Amino acid sequence: MTDHDLSELGRDAYDDLQARHDAREVALRSSRQSIRASANAIRAAHRGELEAARDLVGDSADHLRRAVDACDGLPMIRWAGFVADAEKEYAEARCTLAVLSGDPLPSAAEVGVDTAAWLNGLAETVGELRRFLLDNLRAIDRPDRMDRCETLLQTMDDIYSMLVTIDFPDGITSGLRRSTDVARSILERTRGDFTTAQLQERLRDALDAHPGPTPPHHGSTPRTTD
Repeated sequence: MTDHDLSELGRDAYDDLQARHDAREVALRSSRQSIRASANAIRAAHRGELEAARDLVGDSADHLRRAVDACDGLPMIRWAGFVADAEKEYAEARCTLAVLSGDPLPSAAEVGVDTAAWLNGLAETVGELRRFLLDNLRAIDRPDRMDRCETLLQTMDDIYSMLVTIDFPDGITSGLRRSTDVARSILERTRGDFTTAQLQERLRDALDAHPGPTPPHHGSTPRTTD
């Protein structure tokens, strides 16, 4: 083999690795942008700004698509972890927005992400629903708040009940077992908070319906002397 042949092989190797590096940079940057847009979408949804949240979810989807496209033919980059993290955050944003909008939960195919990423994103949605439920409990001026909270709690329970049926090794589910355990802990705490709030609400209603006797008036009256 001549030096010229080795130099040519070296250039080919360099060009190949440079292409991988460029693809990784694009995928990494786009994944970060997707995660940021997903987080902002969830914040907007909590504020009740649903249209703004939908726009941000669309931005997240665009960034995620660029990240996945950059990894085409490069599985070592596609499955390095950061794209999957972006998919999980995007799935969480989509699922959270669906519940808070009163829409059905989207499937992994509808979200357009890997199944494991969708499952982990759905598990993290439970935490966002707890946050929204607690905000509703504090809104004592809303007459429908307890019904709304009960619906949210039931959705959280339904999500957890589905997640526990997914029994595969963590290597297949990207650590779903831990995410499910966290969801269970959140659900139990939320059920306790909601039960306490219900009891307080019933006590308040009972006191309002049956006020106690009016205490006697102890105002000063002039005394008369004989």
